[in-house]
Amino acid sequence: MSETEPRLLMLIDDEPAQSRLITALAAREGWRTIVVNDAETAIAMLGTRQGMQLGAIILDQWVPGEDACSLIAELRNRRPALPILMLTTSASPLLAVEAMRAGATDYLIKPVAPDRMMQALRTATTREAPRDELQPLTEKMHGPATFEAMIGASPAFRTALAIAAKAARNHGPVLIEGESGTGKEMLVHAIHAASMRSKLPLRIVNAGTTPGNSIESILFGHEKGAFPGAFDRQVGALQQCDGATLVIDEIDRLPLPVQERLAEALTRSDCRPIGARHSFRVDVRLIAASNFPLKELVAQGDFLPDLQALIGGTTLYLPSLRERTGDIPALARHFLARIGEQPGLRSLGITEGALSLLSAYDWPGNVRQLQAVLFRAAVFCDGDALTADDFPQLSSMITAEPVHVNGVAHESAGVMLFTADGNLRPLEDIEADVIRLAIGHYRGRMTEVARRLGIGRSTLYRKLSDLGIDNVA
Repeated sequence: MSETEPRLLMLIDDEPAQSRLITALAAREGWRTIVVNDAETAIAMLGTRQGMQLGAIILDQWVPGEDACSLIAELRNRRPALPILMLTTSASPLLAVEAMRAGATDYLIKPVAPDRMMQALRTATTREAPRDELQPLTEKMHGPATFEAMIGASPAFRTALAIAAKAARNHGPVLIEGESGTGKEMLVHAIHAASMRSKLPLRIVNAGTTPGNSIESILFGHEKGAFPGAFDRQVGALQQCDGATLVIDEIDRLPLPVQERLAEALTRSDCRPIGARHSFRVDVRLIAASNFPLKELVAQGDFLPDLQALIGGTTLYLPSLRERTGDIPALARHFLARIGEQPGLRSLGITEGALSLLSAYDWPGNVRQLQAVLFRAAVFCDGDALTADDFPQLSSMITAEPVHVNGVAHESAGVMLFTADGNLRPLEDIEADVIRLAIGHYRGRMTEVARRLGIGRSTLYRKLSDLGIDNVA
């Protein structure tokens, strides 16, 4: 297949609406999708001319049902190098384990955000050296929502917990800042559980995964006929959370016009739905989470100063995992204990060599990434304890040597500037390759990567997220 032709994706799905959505999303990424409705057709497709050109498979577990893992194994047996992503509504850890052991490249629990699905597809089909071990695993192992359940002894982490515990006892807004994966969601639930509103609902709205043209309606609601497509009246999250707690995750991604409306609503303690002539009085406890410091965004003109002042009275910062590497051994043992409780898995120890390896990595995905890496390693471990050998991709990233050309270290030799037909590759693709090479060259030390690339660390992590490599770098 020519480099300029669309890549071919096989979608095994019998739900027309979902098939249309995935086909449209894949098309944006340069994929042409073939939809098949059953397992027999999917297996037969592998032997056709089109089947030999496939670049990936997405399988909805609902189609083969209980035989999903058998189908994955059969597909993997016939095409060992073909990435297979499984969609499922089941949150069963046992199914996740069985799917991964059968050969699934990734495991996605529905409903899946469009950006998460496409990130998984991009990651699974990258042409760089495989780093499957660092792919995010969407299965979550729910633990108690308490401050005591949050593991860590570093001063910065304990300070954040102390501020959160004190803030939980009042009704004021709380702003939690910290990189993606540092544990902000778990801290939100701990604050809510310790608050005087713990018996009332907790509603979470993610501004990062909600389309910009929908977030205003989700927060404030709308009247019937307020805009094209508003066929029914909708009650907004602010009104639904009257007397309760509303969480706005990734509030740094909130559009400026919506920021203005939210600041006005918080100042006046009321909410006016889109198209409504009157407002509703509301008593809402707001908890906001941001991946980036809001004061920096205010200085850049990307966040409203009035809103930052309203929600930032109690601000706490959750440090990244690289800022508290001393907590990695305790976190690893804690996660392994929880992983061992999952169906299909068993209790495992971890050697000092493995802990040293984990401590040497920079963890751009933070605590969430560490948990996913340990889960994946535990699934395939045959011994009684994880060793450094159970993290081959991680080990290769930390110890990788630069490519040598004519006896001279030449890292940039791995970056292709042109496609097979002589045209330049998209700048976004080249930039992603350069960042990956920099991470490998500097052995995962993200501060050094940012310095050498001449950008700020927060800018680097924003690029990792935008380019879809935030959990594979």
